[in-house]
Amino acid sequence: MSYLQNLHQHTTYCDGRDTPEDVVLAAIERGFDSIGISSHSYMYYSAYGKMTPENNEGCKREVRRLQAKYADKIDLFCGFEFDMFSIVDMAGYDYMIGSVHYLDINGEKVGFDRSAEEVRAVIDTYFGGNGMAYARAYYKTLAHLPEYGSFDIIGHFDLITKHSETHNFFDTSAPEYRRAAVEAAEALSGKIPYFEINTGAIARGYRTTPYPDPYITKEMKRLDFGAIISSDCHDVRYLDTGYDMAKQLLRDAGFDCHYVLTKNGFIPIEL
Repeated sequence: MSYLQNLHQHTTYCDGRDTPEDVVLAAIERGFDSIGISSHSYMYYSAYGKMTPENNEGCKREVRRLQAKYADKIDLFCGFEFDMFSIVDMAGYDYMIGSVHYLDINGEKVGFDRSAEEVRAVIDTYFGGNGMAYARAYYKTLAHLPEYGSFDIIGHFDLITKHSETHNFFDTSAPEYRRAAVEAAEALSGKIPYFEINTGAIARGYRTTPYPDPYITKEMKRLDFGAIISSDCHDVRYLDTGYDMAKQLLRDAGFDCHYVLTKNGFIPIEL
């Protein structure tokens, strides 16, 4: 049995290119069995103006409208990508993705999901040029994610490796780095059931492989996490980018299935 789904999907209600209805129509045309729309949560510390409480609620209402309109053509789910430090209403969603896009450094929220030049500035300004200290700070932060809500999916577990194929900010094969990543995964084990194989950086030209890297993916298997395949899509032209690669990454790590959300909850689908 094959089942095509994406639960990490952004629209014009936050930083995506397409409206929710555009997304639904594209998913139907591509033969998706289901689609989930997951707006970014409002972040009071972010300068990005479209991520507002009003847009969070507006997106939720629009997805519910589209669920009824296209009920005979596709299953549509209303999700939410919650940034760890957001203070927002988390009620009324079908599933929750928990993500970290900012570090809290002495009370200042410091964004790191940025260009390579901006990441270098963060490392230089806040970590004295020490990229490994930056990596450790990220994973130490990620380990506290469950304290901020009840989440189904860990978003892009090793997001800090966004530029690792082109910039040597830290060594992802170093024991120190791997130890920090595994300690975060161990802290999340049993608290958040699923992690995503996220292909979004491929579509946006930052990486040629999905998040997380093979070593971490094998550790997620050891720790008994379930795997979700998602495209973290901001542009429907790339709705299923890298899915075959994602499945192979899971097979290589010892997984025999991935999970999809249905009206009856998450179920395993053989790879």
